[in-house]
Amino acid sequence: MIKIARALITATWLALIAAGPAAAEITPHAQVKAMGRGVNILGYDPIWRDPAQARFRLRHLVQIKQGGFDTVRINLHAFEHMDAEYRLDPAWLITLDKIVAAALGQKLTVILDLHNFTYCGEKADDCKPRLMAFWQQIGQRYKNSGDGVVFEILNEPNGQLNESVWNNWLVEALAVIRKSNPKRNVIIGPVLWNNIERLDALDLPKADRHIIATVHYYHPMEFTHQGVPWSTSWPKVGVTWGTPQDRLRMKKDFALVQRWAKAEDRPILLGEFGAYDKGDMASRAAYTAAAAREAEALGWAWTYWQFDGDFIAFDMKTDTWVKPIHDALIPK
Repeated sequence: MIKIARALITATWLALIAAGPAAAEITPHAQVKAMGRGVNILGYDPIWRDPAQARFRLRHLVQIKQGGFDTVRINLHAFEHMDAEYRLDPAWLITLDKIVAAALGQKLTVILDLHNFTYCGEKADDCKPRLMAFWQQIGQRYKNSGDGVVFEILNEPNGQLNESVWNNWLVEALAVIRKSNPKRNVIIGPVLWNNIERLDALDLPKADRHIIATVHYYHPMEFTHQGVPWSTSWPKVGVTWGTPQDRLRMKKDFALVQRWAKAEDRPILLGEFGAYDKGDMASRAAYTAAAAREAEALGWAWTYWQFDGDFIAFDMKTDTWVKPIHDALIPK
């Protein structure tokens, strides 16, 4: 009886995921408009190893929707959940199914973002078959999920993934995805961690008009990454942001991206932005608000980094939004 009950629950999740016509087609520009304001979730949460230990609960998707957001970018460290033949763990997939179904149930757009960027930057030869296998399996599993699900081939290509390698890989990965998802919108960004200054070297297939370009924005790093524990590059704390010169630099940087977007006729997702917790709150809120409003003024979608963990928008201990950050993202 327990096995039957589990099978019925799984079937219900899959039915929710498959809701909507498989052949539904939405232009990438319309998709970006629908994506609107979003937040990154779940990358380093224990949910993937043991759902009972999860910090993130499905009810948080309700709070995200009620908090004014339109999209969740789910950061997937999927390679850790593959066997020797690159098959994804069925239990991991069921957890993902639950999250996707719950997010779609809240009418949130779901970005499935392959987030094994460090591994791929350091071990490209080992990464490539895993990446292609991931998209073959995920593409097949979510091919009937309707236009509320968007694929992102790889977060922040870097290291061994230089322009030449990445431009070849993205074509191959798109071909894998297009076998099962010919019209689904796919997110792709440039090398050097989705660097705005490398957009010109991003070679997207001209004939594929279901692509959304993405960039990440953390300039200046000495402000946004001050005191981070994972790098010694920006040890100085007490760095502030918000002068007219600071704001002008951001406008110029975003204008660089917008010129490329217009020339290539590709819509933009600002996939990550924010300032680390060691910065003073007034500067962090000012930076966050400026980036969000500038992106919106240019017609981009955005997904803030991140819901919880660090750069946080939501405090798990108090079960409430970090008000200055949330107000900066979703002004009253």
